[in-house]
This record gives sequence, C-alpha cells and structure tokens, in this order.
Amino acid sequence: MTAQLTDVFLNTGACIALLILAAWLVSLPLRNASIADVIWGGGFVLVAWVTFLTVNHPLDDRQALLVGISTFWGVRLSLHLFWRNHGKPEDERYQAMRARHPNRFGWVSLLTVFGLQGVLMFGVSLPLQLGQLAPRVPLGIFAFVGMALCVMGLFFEVVGDHQLAQFVKNPANKGKTMNVGLWRYTRHPNYFGDSCLWWGLGLIALETQYGVWGLVGPVIITYLLTQVSGVPMLEKAMLKSNPHYKDYMATTSAFIPWPPKK
Repeated sequence: MTAQLTDVFLNTGACIALLILAAWLVSLPLRNASIADVIWGGGFVLVAWVTFLTVNHPLDDRQALLVGISTFWGVRLSLHLFWRNHGKPEDERYQAMRARHPNRFGWVSLLTVFGLQGVLMFGVSLPLQLGQLAPRVPLGIFAFVGMALCVMGLFFEVVGDHQLAQFVKNPANKGKTMNVGLWRYTRHPNYFGDSCLWWGLGLIALETQYGVWGLVGPVIITYLLTQVSGVPMLEKAMLKSNPHYKDYMATTSAFIPWPPKK
C-alpha cells in the first residue's frame, strides 16, 4: 500500500507540474495569467484520472463516485470560466501584479500564481487520490452523506453561476446588485457549493485506509474561499465598484445560506 501511495503521489504531482508549466508558457505570449483560473477545474479531472490509472484495479463504487463527480465538476467549471473570460482583458488581480513587476512578471507569475496553484491543487485533491487506493471498502454512511453534500454543492454552484450570468446579461441590471434566487440567501452560492462538494468528496474518501488525511483538501479549499482568495477578495472589489453592495452585505449571509435580515 505504501508503494502504491508513493506511485500515486509521484504521478499526480508530476502531471500537475506539467499542466502548470504548460499553462504558464501559454500565458506568456498571451500576456494573460487568467488562464490559471480556467485550468483550475480541469486540473482536478487530471488528478482523478491519473490516480485511477495508477492504482490499476477494477473500478469500484467509491472510485466511480470520486472520478465521476470530480470530472463533471471540473469540466463544467473550466468551461464556465473559459466562456466567461473569453475575449475579456486579464483579471484585475493579475493586472495589478503585472504593474508591480513590469520587468519580471513572467517569473513572478510562475511562482506566485501558477506554482502556488499547483501546490494547492495537490493538497485540495487529496480525497481524490487517497480515496481510490486499495483495498476496497464497502460504501458506508459517510459515503452516502458525502454524496448528498456533493449533489447540494453542485446545485448551489451550477444554479448560482447560471443565475448570475442571466442577471449580468440583462442590460437593465447594470449597476445593480444580484440579490435574487440563491443570491438572496447567500452572497456567494457558488463558493458555498464549491466547499460543500469538496467536503462531500472528503466524506466519500473518509472510509478508506488513508481517507482521514483527505479531509485536508476540503479544509484548504474552505479556508481559501472564506478567508483568502474567495469572499474577502471579491467583496473588496465589489465595495469599490458598487456603492449599494454594502447594503446587500448587511442583509445577506456571506457564505452559509440563511434567510435575509430585514
């Protein structure tokens, strides 16, 4: 088992490194580091399938869940971000970084954007890696709770993204704050859904030999979404661009869905 674990980590780590390096090289002539966001979801699809091919044993129910759910989630997310970003300028975060390092942004982005993303991708994906290792363990209560969380997470993420896209597409909503549908109950339904999905994958993996260590993945992604690059960064930008966003913050839960305050 230890040898198999080592093989999985070496193979997934190498594939993540190659993906990150390729994305960085593509970003240089394009002068657009936003490609890092687009490949995020697809990177987990790569990890799930590389792990599946590395363990090399007949597909079982737990593997099917981990690979299937992560593949659907990752492909959808990457396609959604590609469609949203296509034809638009580089994300403001990377523009600001480029302005601070005009002569060496390429190397800075390799380390602080793409390289860091690769490290986080490896850590967040631990449920996908550890949950597929043999020996097989029958699905238990944690796996079924995990499946329910994954379904709920996908619902909030997919529906939230769709509702926001429809809202933004309507010219009558220019300058307004999205506060209907799921966005009435949480300011970030897509982030909440993302966190739910990874906790669900963590629970699906939990019943395996090393599965408890897979919970590091959902802890990392939830911390990032709530404390670092998710809610705080986006809301800082929203407060600058939309004077009414402060009122929305006063009435609507930041993360966990909850009835709005009057």
